[in-house]
Amino acid sequence: MKSSPTPAQLQKLKAAAKTAAGRAYAPYSKFHVGAAVLTASGKIYSGCNVENASYGLTNCAERTAIFSAVAAGGKKLKLACVVVYTPTKTATAPCGACRQVIYEFGPDVRVISVCAGRDEIDVSIGALLPGAFGPADLA
Repeated sequence: MKSSPTPAQLQKLKAAAKTAAGRAYAPYSKFHVGAAVLTASGKIYSGCNVENASYGLTNCAERTAIFSAVAAGGKKLKLACVVVYTPTKTATAPCGACRQVIYEFGPDVRVISVCAGRDEIDVSIGALLPGAFGPADLA
């Protein structure tokens, strides 16, 4: 994996993702998720899942964090690392839609999923989304 945060950045990312999970709006699933992304420029953005009674309108934590980074001025956003936190015993990898959005902004990014337990997933986005479709495919 090319993208790797420093130990201090990783600690900040994990803390930001855990804090974000506490802000989740999850009245239907009760599944609170937080995410934090590290940009290539060293900035950290976080997000939580926001559910909706019309389930298709729900937004995941990973996409909320990435969209926040873009909204803050990151039109040329390049992700260095994504950390996902769930208050569960086992770590949960991003959903398919989030994997595609992560790939869009970081085709070689490291994705780390942590939880309240000791379980952890630490893989490249390529391992999570083999055969991904991205901007280079449109050129």
